[in-house]
Amino acid sequence: MATKPAPIRDLKGLKAVKLEIETRARRDAELKAARAAAAAKARAEKDVFSRAIGPVKALRAKHLPGHKAQLPAVQPPPIPVQHQLDELAVMREAISDGFDVESLLDTDEALSFRRPGMGPDVVRKLRRGGWSIQRQLDLHGLRREDARDALSVFIREAHKAGMRCVRVVHGKGLGSPGKTPVLKGRVQSWLIQKNEVIAFVQARPAEGGAGALVVLLAQS
Repeated sequence: MATKPAPIRDLKGLKAVKLEIETRARRDAELKAARAAAAAKARAEKDVFSRAIGPVKALRAKHLPGHKAQLPAVQPPPIPVQHQLDELAVMREAISDGFDVESLLDTDEALSFRRPGMGPDVVRKLRRGGWSIQRQLDLHGLRREDARDALSVFIREAHKAGMRCVRVVHGKGLGSPGKTPVLKGRVQSWLIQKNEVIAFVQARPAEGGAGALVVLLAQS
């Protein structure tokens, strides 16, 4: 017998239900898109031989010894739907725009972050430039969805390459309505949800200031 969902008692419960519905809808859409892409790839691979040799004509029976050969039907290659879904899941890694980031940021002027278990000296060292910046991602001009995906891929690839310190430029929002940084809060939220990230601070003035974050990655 299915368990009845717990009743919604307050606004927090309503937000949790809404987030779950949005997450399921997004995953359903991703599954549908992955299946369509996999099917298109399989069709393209099946036709690659025909495209390579061009038009063909069947041989007449008199040119064949005895009778025509009965060849087994060629089975189409399996569609690696699950593998593609796994790759997509790794790229996005369930990064949610509804994640509550405020409670996890240190209440300093730069709203820095350090993962639980990391001492405050890590943030101080990162702010002083204790790690050299090894790679940079500039999110200027990207839409929210594109920026989220670009950040996810950037962090994953940098971590796989063994890098420890990177910079993410989100902009100061000088050209935005109200002159507020549109991506700054979202980038902070997305970074906190990435397991590879163990700390970040606002960049020093010479490194982008309020328009960038210096991010410390876990050892790969």
